[in-house]
Amino acid sequence: MNPLRKLYCRAYQLVFRIALPFLPYREPKLLDGVQGVADLLVSKNVHQVLLVTDKGIRSHGLTRPLEDALAEAFIGVILFDGTVANPTVANVEAARKLYLDHGCQAIIAFGGGSSMDCAKACGARIARPDRQLDRMEGLLHVMRPLPLLIAVPTTAGTGSETTLAAVITDGETHHKYPINDFALIPPYALLDPEVTIGLPPRLTATTGMDAMTHAVEAYIGGSTTRGTRQAAVEAVRLILESLPVAYEHGGDRTARAKMLRAAYLAGTAFTKSYVGYVHAVAHSLGGQYGIAHGLANAVLLPEVLEAYGPAAHKKLGRLAVETGVASVRDTPAQAAAKFIAKLRKMNADMGIPRTLEGIREEDLPMLARNADHEGNPLYPVPVLMDAQELQALYRLVMPKTEETANDTAGNCTGGAKPETILLDGENAAPGVSHRSA
Repeated sequence: MNPLRKLYCRAYQLVFRIALPFLPYREPKLLDGVQGVADLLVSKNVHQVLLVTDKGIRSHGLTRPLEDALAEAFIGVILFDGTVANPTVANVEAARKLYLDHGCQAIIAFGGGSSMDCAKACGARIARPDRQLDRMEGLLHVMRPLPLLIAVPTTAGTGSETTLAAVITDGETHHKYPINDFALIPPYALLDPEVTIGLPPRLTATTGMDAMTHAVEAYIGGSTTRGTRQAAVEAVRLILESLPVAYEHGGDRTARAKMLRAAYLAGTAFTKSYVGYVHAVAHSLGGQYGIAHGLANAVLLPEVLEAYGPAAHKKLGRLAVETGVASVRDTPAQAAAKFIAKLRKMNADMGIPRTLEGIREEDLPMLARNADHEGNPLYPVPVLMDAQELQALYRLVMPKTEETANDTAGNCTGGAKPETILLDGENAAPGVSHRSA
């Protein structure tokens, strides 16, 4: 990256880091079961709600206990189950129309990251009827209170129930962009392990590694606080302990509850400390090809951490020690390498692949420009990269040919790679694409 642009990016990030204690972050109040949702709405004198979900969740009957509790409280439910894997502007506008046409007074987001994003963006459009979604891209372009929003996550990954972000895709251009505003943080959330019991193993895996990505990127960035570091460390510990159990034994309620807690903590961490280039690259892949966000994050995370090189060793090594992956006797480089190897082993054990199919070489300049636009200057990454340099990160996860392998080896910008620590089971099996954020 150009030295002057680097200086601008770091100065921009420093301003936000200094301002952190003064910004209006909040955490949602946690509700006690579906009856807690109904009681809250009654106390707020709400008689009609918009329930934003998707057809898969609806068809499996996951919303039924909530709908029954609301019916018993004489609260009408207007259903929008048209959310798609990467929610589009059209999704948001359709949900908004239902809300307005039926005189709704609150929104319940019930589902994974897609439903959360759709519900948040719907609320933003209701709050700002004069502003189209593409004009809300970036930071602090909503700036008005949303209708009452309650988040009920059905996956333990996105942490969207506690974040200020919504990610929307333009259905025509395939541009996928974040909307970041304090108004998007839901004031209430319900963390119910019962609604995650039926989550398929592969979706459990990719959403869980999505939460891991949130925690790791928040921890190694340049805008951390004591609180966000503590939240990230606890999230990583819980994921290391509970994700393999939830993957192998989906009915284990303790593991499911711990994963919901981990996703929530990771969400609180990255909401303040931001994410990094893993997310910027993953968002562009989701917008262009529909690659599931959790899957993209899971595949990208170890590769991007390795590409950062020595600039990430100190913090990543400390995280490895604090979470029991490495020993205090290890050097930062050794500890970082052990953590990256642990991530690769977890992916392999859960059938997550090492590469992502469908990425086209001719699309890389456009994809990298989108990632550059999202990540710079906001994300306080260990190593700053411009669009040209970011192209190397896409090549890291493209299926390898002899030519691309040579190109990738010569184009990583983070410096020397950490030594490779091999763990058993590192060869991953093919995975599937599911949306997780």
